[in-house]
Amino acid sequence: MADQEQAALRLQAARLRQEHADYDAAVNAMEVAGCDRLQIQRMKKKKLNVKDRLQDLEDQIIPDISA
Repeated sequence: MADQEQAALRLQAARLRQEHADYDAAVNAMEVAGCDRLQIQRMKKKKLNVKDRLQDLEDQIIPDISA
């Protein structure tokens, strides 16, 4: 993988980490505020989707090494 591609993937991963942290903070705030459970569940689902995308990206950045 070229250095530019690697750098682009790392930048995208950093953005996804920030987005995941933002969703986490939003979920916590919604729970404290006593928001509707359905809204909280939807937010958690979005957060999980971001986490899955981040994991896929990190798998591209750090290839699986066979033993």
